[in-house]
Amino acid sequence: MGPAPLEGLLVLELGQNVAAPYAGLLLSELGARVIKVERAEGDDTRGWGPPFWGPDSVVFAALNAGKESVVLDLDRDRDRQALVRLAGRADVLIQNLRPGSLERRGIGPQDLRRLNPRLIHASITAFGRQGPLATEPGYDPLVQAFSGIMSLGGEGDRPVRTPVSLLDMGTGLWCVLGVLMALRERDRSGQGTAIEVSLFETGLAWMPWQLAGVAAGAGQPARYGSGVGFIVPYQAFPAADGELMVSAGNDRLWQALCQAMERPDLGADPSLATNRQRVEARERVVGELERTFRQRSVDQWVERLRAAGVPCSPIQDLPRVWEHPQTAATGMVRSVRHPQVPDFQLLGLPLRLDGLRPRPEAPPPRLGQHTVAVLAELGLED
Repeated sequence: MGPAPLEGLLVLELGQNVAAPYAGLLLSELGARVIKVERAEGDDTRGWGPPFWGPDSVVFAALNAGKESVVLDLDRDRDRQALVRLAGRADVLIQNLRPGSLERRGIGPQDLRRLNPRLIHASITAFGRQGPLATEPGYDPLVQAFSGIMSLGGEGDRPVRTPVSLLDMGTGLWCVLGVLMALRERDRSGQGTAIEVSLFETGLAWMPWQLAGVAAGAGQPARYGSGVGFIVPYQAFPAADGELMVSAGNDRLWQALCQAMERPDLGADPSLATNRQRVEARERVVGELERTFRQRSVDQWVERLRAAGVPCSPIQDLPRVWEHPQTAATGMVRSVRHPQVPDFQLLGLPLRLDGLRPRPEAPPPRLGQHTVAVLAELGLED
């Protein structure tokens, strides 16, 4: 692979927390120069901890490696002028500020694109720019709740939030997809594009068959914990010393599972021969399998099931995942030079280009670390 795919691209990132910074991180690791515009107090995530790693929280470190930090007060004329000059040179501007905050200052998408017609302006909001909630802010768990995602998770009466920032990071990914499409269009037309993405729309997009079921009259799906509503067995089971996930996604795998578990009675039962029958008999099937799985250790079951070709996995905690040789084999974990943390490591992107993985090259910036240098580029004194 030659130069990084987005080398030479200048991206401005206005915003904080997760969605816009994650989009900026992806573009940075693909080679773009990303200037992160922060308030004097800095991105909120700088203080989201413990845990901290060096001067900042691990959240900030993980989302902002390789960027430059410039502190601007957009209520000051000089700082707005600096942003306008930056936007005049930029290829992409990504922002997840509260809806209307840039427009009130005269630096909204249309204002900036009049000055720089090639600018790609990407706005990330909680609920989109239309509708009764268009002006409302929103964090990932709030939109997980509102979108219905939280209603699907958990067991029994209590809904559970997905513990990763599913909507923030998913929306950041949609944002980057939109940017790449807009760059392709700009190559053709010479014109920039206004991109709009939202956490709520991402939430809807992540539930295509669940919402199709509602449209078809199926109503609210039940909660199945680690399982799903339409395949049995397809869930976690307790073994003698832990838990493992089993995914017998078709009738052939069901027979292989019964054989590996030494339960020929289940495999020969004509009332359990098809997935539809097993779904209808979920309670019985799960109960029988739970009793059998408790008789051996996780490692013993994994060895047996894998030998039989049944997809399965131990449920690992994060330290075990971090130390697993498969994690090392991916090459995703990369050491990054950090002036205060000698063993600083971050994850690269989950893709390779001609066999090489884009990776972070620099640590996260100190607050305002690049303000003087960037303003000097613009011919402005700090």
